Amino acid sequence: MMIKIKTCLIAASLLIGLVFPASAQIGEARHNFSVGFNGGVNLNSASFTPTIKQNSLMGITGGLTARYISEKYFAMICGAQVELNFSQRGWDELFEIAGENGEPVKDTSRAYTRKLNYIDIPFLAHLAFGNEKGLQFFLNLGPQIGFLIGESEKTTNIDMNSLTNTQKAVYGGKLDNKFDYGIAGGGGVELRTKKAGSFLVEGRYYFALSDFYSTSKKDYFSRAAHGTITVKLTYLFDLKK
Repeated sequence: MMIKIKTCLIAASLLIGLVFPASAQIGEARHNFSVGFNGGVNLNSASFTPTIKQNSLMGITGGLTARYISEKYFAMICGAQVELNFSQRGWDELFEIAGENGEPVKDTSRAYTRKLNYIDIPFLAHLAFGNEKGLQFFLNLGPQIGFLIGESEKTTNIDMNSLTNTQKAVYGGKLDNKFDYGIAGGGGVELRTKKAGSFLVEGRYYFALSDFYSTSKKDYFSRAAHGTITVKLTYLFDLKK
């Protein structure tokens, strides 16, 4: 019972900044365990200091989802969710040239793209509001870790003999840090059915706290981290209600 209470209180504190008093009424216990799969798209960019101008880079994401609902606290359904996902990240550099009026315009003749494949494991507090046997709105928030399993780069019409200092720090090199961690959070809508399972649509943002390049005082970058917007669909079926 204490584990279920703590799960709900921690989730609520993370998502809405509210700490319930110890004397508050205990919610109704739940023991709903669901598993399933998810899939969607990533819109990727990377935060660099010094800055690298970028286009949004699209990638795919998908994997397995497991969720445990521990209790209902007033109108709030509380639980925890963990996922094991394959995720494509990276960045697409934006090149510019001077336009007719002197303003910079996109140069489509040159391109540099770095694609990175990760195995991501988010550990999420799950809060939902709505009909337990129908439509619900939910919020997910928690830490995420990732492991780099592959990387590639593609260049088009790049003069390798006239690279800037920023380009020299990126082009042709491998990432220094293969382990990634940060915070993931988002929300969406879930439709729970009696026999067909649950269908979820979610938007999520991942903010990396780690850097994928070395960022010590002797290194070129002082910040090099991922930022990813994800839109995904999830299907879950109950193993225990």
